[in-house]
Amino acid sequence: MIPETYKVLILGASYGSLLGVKLAMAKHAVQLVCLPEEADLINSEGAIVRFPIRGRDGLIEICSRDLAGSVSAIGPEQACPEDFDLVVLAMQEPQYRHPSIRNLLDRISDSARPCMSIMNMPPLPYLERISGLDTEACRDCYADAAVWDTLGSHLMTLCSPDPQAFRPPDQPVNVLQVRLPTNFKAARFESAEHTRMLRRLESDIQDARYELPDEAIEVPVKLRVHDSVFVPMAKWSMLLAGNYRCIGPDGMRPIRDAVHQDLDESREIYEWVSRLCISLGADATDMVPFDKYARAAQFLVTPSSAARALAAGAPEIERVDRLVQTISAQHDLRHAAVDRIVALVDAWLVRNRDQ
Repeated sequence: MIPETYKVLILGASYGSLLGVKLAMAKHAVQLVCLPEEADLINSEGAIVRFPIRGRDGLIEICSRDLAGSVSAIGPEQACPEDFDLVVLAMQEPQYRHPSIRNLLDRISDSARPCMSIMNMPPLPYLERISGLDTEACRDCYADAAVWDTLGSHLMTLCSPDPQAFRPPDQPVNVLQVRLPTNFKAARFESAEHTRMLRRLESDIQDARYELPDEAIEVPVKLRVHDSVFVPMAKWSMLLAGNYRCIGPDGMRPIRDAVHQDLDESREIYEWVSRLCISLGADATDMVPFDKYARAAQFLVTPSSAARALAAGAPEIERVDRLVQTISAQHDLRHAAVDRIVALVDAWLVRNRDQ
């Protein structure tokens, strides 16, 4: 029997709060796993997400406390994954090596609950769903590949975090602002039962409306569920052509500039990564055309989160750049620009770790 509402545990309160608020609009119950300061604010004041709405000036602010569903927050030690229908992994990949999060991953594995990742870096169990891919050779691309060893591929799916959102620096940590209101694109689970749950969530989010004093409005950022396991990997082209090319030898530039200052090179990198995905088994229709991405990139006026993290001294970031390089080597493919990106990120990380 399909329940009227689902309970969803989300690890991470940044992008996690965006998906969480969308689920709460659709009447589902969400619990976010996050830091104590974040949990205290979310539990006392709600999770707040600001959305641009087509045809309206300014932003619409939606607070989880005003919604039909619920959003609460808790620390990793208190989380009980067995109480939930779905677990969403919404932290940056290096964060999963923290002892409390690693312990929670083990308990998630014991609970046998289905997991949907909305990381840019696909969890290793998801890569195991790609026929012919040597996942053992990919382990060095992860901050700590061992954290994924207990999770089974049959319970893992991937969702591309295409919406662009940020925490305004002058606002409390329970506030998130959406800059680019595109959709989350999820691949189906191996299990038909778990996929039906995703499609129900997709439908409920699509139908949900936010009540204003004068009307009920449709709010952007939807969940789209696809049969192809390669659809979320369309993000790889975007990351290599834009996000990682924000990173310079001595500083960072906005995604818009990384893409548009040399549009021909951006297109070349983008389409090379798309062809790599197709060589793995993707259909051309699983990929996003470069021109569509380039138009969206014009609105991305800050450096990527990876670039900002490196500039702030981070000793680890998500290494989709290295993952793409490693997978391409399995097919005897190389691209000089991708090699330069990997070498540049490596140099920044060495510098940060030596500080």
